[in-house]
Amino acid sequence: MAIDKKQVEEIVRAVGGKENIEAATHCVTRLRFALYDESKVDTESLDQNDLVKGQFSSQGQFQVVIGPGLVDKVYDEMIQITGGDRSSKDDVKAVAGKKQNPIQRAIKTLSDIFIPILPAIITAGLLLGINNILTGPGIFFDGKSLVDVYPAWKDLASIINTIASTAFTFLPALIGWAAVKRFGGSPLLGIVLGLILVHPDLLSAYGYADAVNEGTVPTWNLFGWEIEKIGYQGQVLPVLVSAYLLAKMEIFLNKRVHDSIKLLVVAPVTLLITGFLAFTIIGPVTFAIANAITSGLIYVYDSYAALGGLIYGGLYALLVITGMHHTFLAVDVQLIGSQGGTFLWPMLALSNIAQGSAALAMMLVLREKKMRGLAATSSVSAFLGVTEPAIFGVNIRYRYPFIFGMVGSAIDGVLLTMNNVQATSIGVGGVPGFLSIFPNKWGVFFIGMAIVLVVPFVLTVLFGRAKMRKEDRSESNGTGTESKAVTSQSASGVSTSTTNTDSNQRTRRAAQVGNEAVNTLEIMAPLTGQAVSLEQVPDPAFAEKQMGEGVAIEPSGNVVVAPFDAQVAHVIKSKHAVILEHASGLQVLIHVGINTVSLKGEGFNMHVEAGEHVKAGQKLLEFDRKVIEDAGYPLITPIIIPDGQDMVERVEVTTGDVTSNQNGVLKVHLKG
Repeated sequence: MAIDKKQVEEIVRAVGGKENIEAATHCVTRLRFALYDESKVDTESLDQNDLVKGQFSSQGQFQVVIGPGLVDKVYDEMIQITGGDRSSKDDVKAVAGKKQNPIQRAIKTLSDIFIPILPAIITAGLLLGINNILTGPGIFFDGKSLVDVYPAWKDLASIINTIASTAFTFLPALIGWAAVKRFGGSPLLGIVLGLILVHPDLLSAYGYADAVNEGTVPTWNLFGWEIEKIGYQGQVLPVLVSAYLLAKMEIFLNKRVHDSIKLLVVAPVTLLITGFLAFTIIGPVTFAIANAITSGLIYVYDSYAALGGLIYGGLYALLVITGMHHTFLAVDVQLIGSQGGTFLWPMLALSNIAQGSAALAMMLVLREKKMRGLAATSSVSAFLGVTEPAIFGVNIRYRYPFIFGMVGSAIDGVLLTMNNVQATSIGVGGVPGFLSIFPNKWGVFFIGMAIVLVVPFVLTVLFGRAKMRKEDRSESNGTGTESKAVTSQSASGVSTSTTNTDSNQRTRRAAQVGNEAVNTLEIMAPLTGQAVSLEQVPDPAFAEKQMGEGVAIEPSGNVVVAPFDAQVAHVIKSKHAVILEHASGLQVLIHVGINTVSLKGEGFNMHVEAGEHVKAGQKLLEFDRKVIEDAGYPLITPIIIPDGQDMVERVEVTTGDVTSNQNGVLKVHLKG
């Protein structure tokens, strides 16, 4: 497809001209810029460009969503226009990283460490919630727990508690794995380091306070140097600092030790020195710092509970936008480890619901059918603890629902802190968040849940309808301008644009394939697994359906097959995605994982080439689940019918368990 050079020139001008571009590259769906000055970007001009389907700034990169099969042509044209050098994704990432301030870099580092271990922590939180229901007194019977009344359940509760508490008991091992990997060392050594810090021979950190009071803290005597022999269960700082030292020491030794003796030198020396320093210097110092931070938080909580709840509860949604909310995972874990509960997590859970309630209210305000559907589905996601689709897809676009969501959350923050509502663990946010709350505080928590359901919803509906009526009056008087929503900040996007002639040709082909008329096309599942709605994809561009309608599959296998007889229209260079074209002209994108372009093909094996004809069920590609999961990327795979295909009238989605090439997941109704 030919690219309009003028539109590409408009993109260059909109990002501040070639003199504002420090480096530029592209992935399967978007242009990625490292700009000297992002304030020079003309977002309105980008909004009006037909090639552009979205724009956002993330981690020092300004990204312009174009679409697969098109973005590479736009990039080639842009390089010719600017005369600039081609850059790799690593080049742009390196340049962009330099633009981040130390705080931003620290936040990103913590995010990179804690996000991969979240599944284990969330699972532990949910199981501890179930244990709370079984063992909490007063939930079902006055003054007694379920296991007190029915002793037969006691051992089941004990098993559940053992399974649930393991992730928290050996948390340093999880953090050690993720941190050492993030810092460039061997993840296996990180696991060993974490286990060293919670060795059974050590006094558990949970029993340290009692041992101090009783004067029974065990010690090591190193030639007269007394060192407390304690573990670091539930602690974050000791293992983070130790992991950083271990990774840097391993890298240092790997560069200097001969290959023939690396196995005998690098790991033993690294672990011995790091472990010794962890027990003698790093552990005691960071343990004291962590306790000081915790004591400070507890002091604020005890002395200024309402103010703290107002600020944290009200501003948590802003933390989600900046990515800083991941930083507080470490704080939650530290509070649970040292105090037995966290007062921050309950506010998070209700903030999720508040944003979901505001998004749901937009169903009664908006008139566009697609946006109303997005408001409904993204609100459900927020009620279950995933707020990004609601925040980025709906609330930020119109601003006022986002603000009213924060208002409801702020009110709840005051209520929760004034009533000492705490969580025993970090679990799923949103409505299921009550499982993490101490059972004796469920009543207050449910009152808070009612507040965040009602307040943001009512305020959003009242303000939104008043705003719409005002705009209607302005338009009827001829004084208004066309209302346009703010472009959402998506992380990926796909578009397919065609000329009128090409569209007409495709429509005719859609109406007739061979000698038989085609009214609908059934797209079979290209993978075995669980088919879910796009709203559950942790990428706003997919979740908001900016790229088009479709479905996503949580794969249980590792093979992608052709869902119909097709021609391979495009194979992405990094092998994680492929575009197929049906005989009718309909194109379908299969995109394995989220942000897997960063793997540069590692873990992927493509079995087809562009231009090749394939049969339904034929193997397209294979992927290594472990490589993708170890890199911290979701495996969920979107199957998209890109926008801009004029032969498409509507798309029906089917979810549930699917087997590759045996279950239909999409039914595409064609025009004509």
